[in-house]
Amino acid sequence: MAVSFCGRKIALTRRNFLKIPKRHGYIVLLPEIGEESLEKNPLLKDNNLPEFDTITIEKCTAAIGRQTVEFEEKMKTLEKDVQTKADSDVFNDWLHPIEDTYLPLETTWGIAKTLYFGNQSLMPTKCYMGIHDRATKAAASKFGSAPLYRACKEALDNKDIKLTHSQKRVLSKYVLEGTLNGLALQPEEFSKYIDDLNYILLKTKEYKAKYEGATGAYKLLIQNKLVVEDFPEDVLRSIAANPAQPFAGPWTITMKPYVLNPFMEYCPDRKLRATVWDADVTRCGIYQERSVQSSVTLEELRDRRITQAQRLGYKHFAEMSMETKMAGNLDNLQSTLEVLRNTALPAQKQEIASLTDFARERDFEDTTIRMWDVAYWSRKQRRSIYNYDEAEWRSYFPLPTVLSGLFEHIEMLFNVKFVENEKADIWHKDVRFFDVFDLKQSSVAPIANFYLDPYARGTDKFRKERDSGWVSTIKSKSKIGNSAPLIAMIFNFPPPINDQPSLLSFEDVKILFQKFGHALQHLLTTVEYSDISGLSFVEWDAVFICDYFMENWLYEPFMLQKISSHYETKQPLPLETIENIKRMRSHLAGYKLCRELYLSQLDLELHSSETFWVPMVKKLWPKYFVLPLEKRDVHVCNFESIWSGNWAAAYFSKVWSEMIAADLYTAFQETRSDNSQQKEIGARFRNTFLSLGGSYPTAEVFRKFRGRDPSPQALLNNLGLMEATKEVK
Repeated sequence: MAVSFCGRKIALTRRNFLKIPKRHGYIVLLPEIGEESLEKNPLLKDNNLPEFDTITIEKCTAAIGRQTVEFEEKMKTLEKDVQTKADSDVFNDWLHPIEDTYLPLETTWGIAKTLYFGNQSLMPTKCYMGIHDRATKAAASKFGSAPLYRACKEALDNKDIKLTHSQKRVLSKYVLEGTLNGLALQPEEFSKYIDDLNYILLKTKEYKAKYEGATGAYKLLIQNKLVVEDFPEDVLRSIAANPAQPFAGPWTITMKPYVLNPFMEYCPDRKLRATVWDADVTRCGIYQERSVQSSVTLEELRDRRITQAQRLGYKHFAEMSMETKMAGNLDNLQSTLEVLRNTALPAQKQEIASLTDFARERDFEDTTIRMWDVAYWSRKQRRSIYNYDEAEWRSYFPLPTVLSGLFEHIEMLFNVKFVENEKADIWHKDVRFFDVFDLKQSSVAPIANFYLDPYARGTDKFRKERDSGWVSTIKSKSKIGNSAPLIAMIFNFPPPINDQPSLLSFEDVKILFQKFGHALQHLLTTVEYSDISGLSFVEWDAVFICDYFMENWLYEPFMLQKISSHYETKQPLPLETIENIKRMRSHLAGYKLCRELYLSQLDLELHSSETFWVPMVKKLWPKYFVLPLEKRDVHVCNFESIWSGNWAAAYFSKVWSEMIAADLYTAFQETRSDNSQQKEIGARFRNTFLSLGGSYPTAEVFRKFRGRDPSPQALLNNLGLMEATKEVK
């Protein structure tokens, strides 16, 4: 789903790692970048690409300072000019000048964000946040202008004005965002609404400080080598006192996800696992010191969010959230999630019983496994059943081979070609730059470009999960700015060692495929207004569809053969391993899906009910989990993604995207043996999901591709849950 680094609300659009600046209103768009002259943006070269060789913090700060002032002044001037004109043209007089002035600001913002993720020695967190906050403040005026809101609404309602479909969609976006920002309210109510939002912002910052304080305070020092003897080397490097000597120790365990999650998988000491698990689930709870306790803060936050929504005429915050979701309404969402739960829960019961038996056969002495046992015994069982050996499997996935196979498949499906171009400036010697060509148009003029920064570089790169990747938008497609899409894809894959190439785990390969799926929706858009191109104005619960769509190909034998080759013997992945990878997808699938469904439902109820969270959790937990709720588990208090992250009343979005992607993929599964039909369906997918961006609601785009409404059945089939349920019965 989902990550957060600045504690902002997420918007209708999805750009720059899906991170959205918080402001005085409900939503603000991410950078939508056009092409600028050197006079407008000093960070660009003559070819309009970033001059990464000479970019400094000072240059970024100076550029964002000047550009934000220019944009804010432009908005003020436009408001004065348009209000004095009798018959203003909302596009020529308003939206085109706004986009033209906004483009340089967003380019600088995108460059700074790329450096923040790709080279923190060039763009430390504190410096980036200064640039981000200044850009956020300026961006607030784009969707916080009452005169612009009224002009867009009047133009949309005026049947005498001839508008293209895309223009109507752009206007719809401004009207919806303005409405959710309270611009339709009367002055007195609007003032109260702004008070609500300021209070929410204050409480969000208060929560974030508590969460970061509780998270940063925990450290567990391990001296015993036996505790870490099974840990992967990359994990040891991240926790060793000296990363250059990962096996020497001592090792420090923290609450950072890329440390915590693998620790729970690999630590053989049950008492230590229980200790660390307890530290995790009690963060920000009553068992910690008062300064980091968050229960009161989150109750104040959810209460004011509901008040905020009611001021706009909604029953509660969850109902308001549905305005920006493909799911459409809560009834449809709840019924769909319940279909998934009804199949996943019986499967989970069988999975936990099997896992418990497996553990008992290996000297596990308790009557039942507990929550802190699941990850550890799951890894053990996975290795036993599927002969899963991460180190051995890595040998078959050298990054050059994986990339070559992935590029070849994308070219076949979507008739595009990626060609490396060594003339662009880069922020590190590992970074590569590619032109994207549409094979039906030109082999000379690229339609888009992207940077690829594949390797981990210690603390120089931003990192959250062990397996993480980022897609950062630098430029978006814009007819006004004559701009082609430009993005950066940033990963933390193992770097090459001497003559050995970068060797990817299967999880690394999944991340790579997912992020390329995400990138394609930005790179191949044909929409000419940046407000609705690429991932702009795509509903929150639809922005990961292409990510999961591309991941689905990884479970096809032909794809695994295409992207695998032992880096020494050059042999493809053994057929037995290919079959194990396919089967391994269903391992604990019921448990994992139930966990996501539980958190999704918890999030929705927290934002639609006034019930205190403690009885709410006690009621919901047994509906989704076979294992009992532990007494000290106060996970609501550290549910960061909905309290200071982006996902309030939206946590379900990744499950929804995965469900839609599975349904879309069935169209290719039905013709997997016919290459010409695959190309035909691939062209249709490109012309819909990869091309249309936010110019149509995603439900309509789905119907254009599939000819019907979506169903949850395909996801259940993909995860092997239908077969598991049959076995239970």
